[in-house]
Amino acid sequence: MNLPNKLTIARMIAVPFFIAAYLFGYYPAALVIFVVASVTDYFDGKIARSQNLVTNFGKIMDPLADKILVYSALCLFIESDIIRAWMLILILAREFIVAGMRTVAASEGTVLAAGMSGKIKTVLQMVSVILFLFALCLTDAKPTVMMVANVIFWASLVMTVYSGTEYVLKNRSVFSM
Repeated sequence: MNLPNKLTIARMIAVPFFIAAYLFGYYPAALVIFVVASVTDYFDGKIARSQNLVTNFGKIMDPLADKILVYSALCLFIESDIIRAWMLILILAREFIVAGMRTVAASEGTVLAAGMSGKIKTVLQMVSVILFLFALCLTDAKPTVMMVANVIFWASLVMTVYSGTEYVLKNRSVFSM
């Protein structure tokens, strides 16, 4: 197994530790785990592309690991009353639509590539989660950091709708397969 795939697996293994740290109120530990796991996302892709180590495992598991990490945090934020449930439902609806389209296309031998807007959406989600976690670690600047986190999270919601719409329109031929 190559290094990028090991980093992807490490990111998935980190999720239960992140969840446990959060649920037990160890927000600094949860923040560190989330940041380290998020950074592995950057490096596994960079290494895979630069060293020609792109694998089918990585193509499937890398985005899945990202989603498990980020959406675990968002679920915890619903329970903590940081975000509303409808926000996560909107995000998940986009993901299910895109995954469904990719599945139909794959059954016909077509690969649907991810767009830049989807990557921007993911980065905005990760940054907002990091800022929400950072705010939970603070006492003095907590309201300011929480406000910035909310603005970035709302931007991620806008990008969720935009990237989902763009993906459907760009790949609408899937619906006629």
